[in-house]
Amino acid sequence: MTRSVSITVSLLGLLLVANGCRIPVTRPPEPTVVQPQTMPRELCKMVLPPYIIEPPDILMIEAVRVVPKAPYRLKTADVLVVQVLGTPSDMPIAGPRQIEPGGVVRLGPRYGAVAVAHLTVEEAENAVREHLRRFVNDPIVTVSLAEIAGKQQIAGQHLVGPDGTVTLGIYGSVRVVGMTLPQAKYCIEQYLTQFLDEPEISIDVWAYNSKVYYIVTQGAGLGDAVYRFPVTGNETVLDAISQINGMNQLSSKQIWIARPSDCPGQCQILPVEWEAITSHASAGTNFQILPGDRVFVAEDKLVAFDNGLAKLLAPAERIMGFSIFGVGTATRFSGPVLRGGGNPQSNF
Repeated sequence: MTRSVSITVSLLGLLLVANGCRIPVTRPPEPTVVQPQTMPRELCKMVLPPYIIEPPDILMIEAVRVVPKAPYRLKTADVLVVQVLGTPSDMPIAGPRQIEPGGVVRLGPRYGAVAVAHLTVEEAENAVREHLRRFVNDPIVTVSLAEIAGKQQIAGQHLVGPDGTVTLGIYGSVRVVGMTLPQAKYCIEQYLTQFLDEPEISIDVWAYNSKVYYIVTQGAGLGDAVYRFPVTGNETVLDAISQINGMNQLSSKQIWIARPSDCPGQCQILPVEWEAITSHASAGTNFQILPGDRVFVAEDKLVAFDNGLAKLLAPAERIMGFSIFGVGTATRFSGPVLRGGGNPQSNF
C-alpha cells in the first residue's frame, strides 16, 4: 500500500512539473485608443449609415409597375380581363381569366375554352370573338391584360447570393452587392427595362443577415461559447446580454466590447461596468452595439481555477484509484492461494 501511494505521489509531482504548475488565467486584451466619452451609448445613440447590401441579406421587392414591352406574346399564368356584351343574362362573360396550362382561357361551361398562348392581346381578342360567334350573334368582345406571369418572378423575398446577385426568375439575375437600397432599386429597374416598359419597383431589407455582432462567453476551461445576432441599429450592451438570458454560473462581471479597427492588428476595447448598468441604471458604459462588435464576457477566475485543477489532477486520481484497486484485489485473493490453494470453506 505504501509503495502504491509513493508511486501515485511521484506521478502527481511529475504532472505538476510538466505543466509548470500553471492554471489558465483570463488576460484581457491590451486596449488601444479608447475614448468612452465619445462613444454612442444608451440615451445618446447614433444613427447608423445607409445600409449596404451584402450576402446573405434577404430583400423584399414589390412590383409597382410591370408593363411588358409591345408586342407582348401571352404566356401561361398571365391574367386577362374578358368582357363580352350580347351574351344571355344568365350566362355572362365578364371578369378576369387566367391562362391555364395548355395556353387556353376558359369562358364558361357553355362557351368552352379558347387557345390564346403566344398571341398578342389584339389577336387574343379576335380569337375570342370568332369563338363566341358560334354561341352569340355579333358579340362585342374586349380583352385586356391584367397581370403578367413574370410579375410573380419579381415580387417577393429574394436572397442575395454568394455572388452578390438577386434572381428575378425568368428575367435573370441582377448584381446588388455593395449598394444602398436606392442604388439597388435604380439598378434593378434599369435592368428590367430590357423586358418591361418603364418598370417601377419598391425594395426593402427583409432580413438583416450580413450586419451582425457577437457575444463571446468564456467557459472557465470548459470551452467558450459564441453567439451571433443581427444588428438592427438600436442594441446596447444590456440588450445584447439579454439575448443570451443573462450570464451563467461560469461568468464573472468583467465585460468589455472589442470593436474592430481599420488599423491592422488593432482594436478598440470599451470596458463595461456591469454593476452600474444593472443596479444603478447608469448609461455611461451601456454602449450602443455596432456591426462587427464582440461583446466579451470573462470567466469567473475561481471557477476557472477549480476546473483547471480538476483537469490537472484527473489523470493522477485515475492512476491512484487503479493502483489501490489492484493492491486491494491482490491482497484479498493472494492469502488462501499461497497456503495451498482451494477454498478454505469447501468440504472437498
